[in-house]
Parts: sequence; C-alpha cells; structure tokens
Amino acid sequence: MSRSLTRSRQLQLRAERFLPGGVDSPVRAFRAVGGDPPFVTHAEGAYLFDADGNKYLDFFGSWGPMILGHAFPSVVEAIQKAASQGASFGASTAAEADLAELVTRCFPSVEKLRFVSSGTEACMSAVRLARGFTGRNFVIKFEGCYHGHSDAMLVKAGSGVATLGIPGSAGVPAETAMHTLALPYNDLDAVRAAFAARPEEIACVIVEPVVGNAGTIAPAAEYLQGLRQITAQYGALLILDEVMTGFRLSLGGAQQVYGVTPDLTTLGKIIGGGLPCGAFGGRADVMEFLAPLGPVYQAGTLSGNPLAMAAGIATVSHLIRHEEEIYNGLESTTGRIAEGVAGVAREAGISLTMNRVGSMFTWFFTDKPVTDFASAATSDTVAFGRFHRAMLDAGVWLPPSQFEAAFVSTAHGEAEIGMVLEAARKSFS
Repeated sequence: MSRSLTRSRQLQLRAERFLPGGVDSPVRAFRAVGGDPPFVTHAEGAYLFDADGNKYLDFFGSWGPMILGHAFPSVVEAIQKAASQGASFGASTAAEADLAELVTRCFPSVEKLRFVSSGTEACMSAVRLARGFTGRNFVIKFEGCYHGHSDAMLVKAGSGVATLGIPGSAGVPAETAMHTLALPYNDLDAVRAAFAARPEEIACVIVEPVVGNAGTIAPAAEYLQGLRQITAQYGALLILDEVMTGFRLSLGGAQQVYGVTPDLTTLGKIIGGGLPCGAFGGRADVMEFLAPLGPVYQAGTLSGNPLAMAAGIATVSHLIRHEEEIYNGLESTTGRIAEGVAGVAREAGISLTMNRVGSMFTWFFTDKPVTDFASAATSDTVAFGRFHRAMLDAGVWLPPSQFEAAFVSTAHGEAEIGMVLEAARKSFS
C-alpha cells in the first residue's frame, strides 16, 4: 500500500503551533515508533481513513471501546436522536438510570454507580471514596498498571508513561506520591508484606485485573482471589479497574471471567459507546459515602451527558441481546489473528511472545514469558517500532507503543484476518 502523508504532515505541523507536541494525548505523537502519525478523517467498521485518502485496518479501536466497530448504525442513530434534543443540560435525565440499570444487571458487584466523563475520573474518584470510607491514606497499585493521570496514580504507571520511558510525572508532589505503594503485578507475597508493614493504613488495592497498559498481561492463577482475600483480611477495599476489560472480556468483565467480587469497579468509554464517559460503582454502603448522602465529594457538569448515555444504552443493549454470538465470535477471531501472526513470526525466526485474553492481545518482541511489567520491559522496542511502521505501510494500524494492548471488534472478519496475516508476512520479511 502506497502512503503519502503529505496532508497529514501538514496537519501535524499546524497542530504543533497550538498543541504541545501537536497532540492532546502523548502516545498519538508516534514518538515510540517513529514516522508521522496519520490524521484521521473518518472511520467505519474495522477501518480508519486518513487525510491522504489511505485506509487502515484498526487494531486499537479508540483504545478499546469500539467493540462493535466504528459508526455502528444503532449507536449512531441513538447519538443523532439525543443530539437533536440538546447536547448537555447539567441536570438529571432518565437515561442516566436507564444505563445504570443495564450496567448493574451485567455487573452484580455494582449495586450503585456514578457516571463521570473518563476512566481517569472514575479511578481518581474510586480511590478518594475508598480513602473516605476507610479513613486510611495509603493505596496499593501495581507497576505498569495505568489508572489515569491523577497525581496519586502516576507512580510507576503504564500506558503513555511506560511508552515514554519516564518513572512518573513532573508536577506530582512527593507528599502525594508517598501514599502510593507500587508493587510488582502477579506477586501476592509483595502485597502481603505491604499489609503486614501497614496493617491499618492501606485504604485500597487498585488493579487492572488483566493488564492492558503495559501490553496485555493475564493474572496468574488465584492472583485476583488472593488480592480479594488479603484486602478483606485487613479491612481494605479491592478496586478492579475494568476501564479496558469491562464489557470487553465478557458481558460482566474480567470479574465474571475470573470469578472475583470487588468492592468497587471502574469502567470507561465502552459504556458510552466510545463517547467521553466513565463510571465507578460497587457496594451500596460504600457508594452511599458519596455526596449528597455522605462526606466524600465528587461532581461533574458533564457526568451523565445525554449523548454518552444514549450511545451507551445502544451499545450495552446490543451486547446483552447478542451476548453469546458476540463474545464467541471475538474469541475465535482474536485467537486466529494473535496466534496467526505469532506463527508467522516463528517462521521468520523473529523472537516474539504473544499474550492474549479474549479480544485483547499484545505481540511482545521478546523471547521471555511476559507476566509483569519487568518482563514486558525486556521487549525490543526498536524492533517493535520497525514492525509498527511496516504494518502501517501495509495498511494495518497497531497501537503505537509496545506497552499497549491491541483490540479486535465484531467488525473484524475473514477478510481482516487474511489482511493482517499477509501484512505480517511482508513486515517480518
């Protein structure tokens, strides 16, 4: 596929006049993989289209939420109808409880929830609520897990922090970071030791049940159940960050797949059909610590935005109606893509480790098993960058970072499987 990025390059240079680095989110700048980022004009199904008329098979899906593909007809119709009645009110609408009812039906651990506008807000608010409910200050997170860009969560984070190779962020006071304990993922002994050292000081453990922001990393057997047991033993709350995994791995997220019941759950853009949306929810007694019922304050003018609610209702309703067909199909298609490319790599003599859970996967350029951030960091990021550029030239757009999960949608089918395998053969050669 011949690509001219002349127009995209012009748009990038123009954006750099007004936006730091020309972007509103750092990974979009392609610093980790090289080359010029295409500027998207529109999307449909499994494909993105850029300002130079190029068409790309999309494997990041707006970083996860486009599980039904882009511009899914019933979602578009719902957004258009809602927009015709007003884009934002700053007041309550019936749609908020409509979507909340659907979410709580799918996530039995979520007895009550509150909508916000992003995954960052959801995780930040859930941690604040846990601190307020327990009266404790310390938070345990895990190296390579990303829970948004709030100050306390940027310690040894994944996603763009890992991509850019920085340990955290300037501007985060040491006094804030000191209350965040970053431990290795998949290591229960480290968690037990932290609680033994601070048995009455840790408010919560927050974890991506399947890591997606250091690349895809699955929990070890009984790891999540171990976190549940330890937090219950010490009176701390367990928060599952299902911003990526919620509704993607199953209708009930990772907690359904692995059989673990958290105290709080955070969810992201998928519940808004890809529009700016998030939520945090869980046990009713914990959620009722929120204002106006309790002393923990949280608010947002755009929380429960009517366009996001409409898109979310359309998306979640479709997932509920077609649950078996959708999740069986995603499992099959993603397996053929992820394992197929790994097989092509072996044939080409390329060192590659493939991790996959459901419709999330990552090809790590390392010959070592990847079970935590330290092992993910053994990947050859230079080789990944070359692979990314070669795949983009072949019309396949992967996440522009070794440390981000790739995603498959229901719009990916037989033609797309063949396309990515052929693109991989060309790229590895």
